[in-house]
Amino acid sequence: MALTLDHIVIAVKDLDQTIADYRALGFNVLQGGDHPGRPTYNALVVFSDGAYFELIAWRSPSPGERWWELLNAHGDGIVDFALLPPDTATTVAVAKDRGLAYSGPHDGGRVRPDGERLRWQTARPPSHDLPFLCGDQTPRALRVPEGNARVHPNGARGVASLALAVKDLDASLAHYRALLGEAQAANVSAPFLQPGTGARVGTVTLGRSTLVLTQAGPLPGTAGHAASTQLGTRGEGPYALVLATDGATPAPPPADRTHGAAIEFAAA
Repeated sequence: MALTLDHIVIAVKDLDQTIADYRALGFNVLQGGDHPGRPTYNALVVFSDGAYFELIAWRSPSPGERWWELLNAHGDGIVDFALLPPDTATTVAVAKDRGLAYSGPHDGGRVRPDGERLRWQTARPPSHDLPFLCGDQTPRALRVPEGNARVHPNGARGVASLALAVKDLDASLAHYRALLGEAQAANVSAPFLQPGTGARVGTVTLGRSTLVLTQAGPLPGTAGHAASTQLGTRGEGPYALVLATDGATPAPPPADRTHGAAIEFAAA
């Protein structure tokens, strides 16, 4: 089974306000619940392709936790993303054999508002150009609801692409080839220069979603400049995304309504 995009993490200071804003933008937002042993709680925006947004907030400060540190220093925004492994422990072991020192598996879980207890295992990457892994130990449908939960008034169907800022494109593409292995290695492109931006770019195809890795370029108003800004503030990692839609494509919502997540829409 291939690795696929599982979810994108958006850290926010006020979860209730974030839920209200995303609903006003035409997203179907679900209450997620609390994470036992952590001061975090969340809400979900689940898409028909199986990927979702995790809107996460903290009930109390959490110094030393990277997501909270980014939120505290830079405000609301995208802080991470996860891939879904067929088996977390096996994927970690294989990644280590290929030179990627993922830590884990680490046990995790969530208690939904209806009392259902979910269990999963995560693994953390050796560098922030790579995703973490999140594999279920209880049925995934309990964590990622199906059916009408995935239907959005704005027509959003799934994550078409996710933009990542990286320091060294060649090294990052090599990391992804090692993570994905021979079966998915062809899904990792060679690096290329993006015309008119001064940026070097590479892509990684994960099912219906594409990761767009950008090594910063100097030209204002371009993807390369956006990647440079990301590197200078939050560091390597995701900073913008495109959602596939049915029919009409809404205008890009303002960042204050999406709580720092740069979101665009494109017809599927």
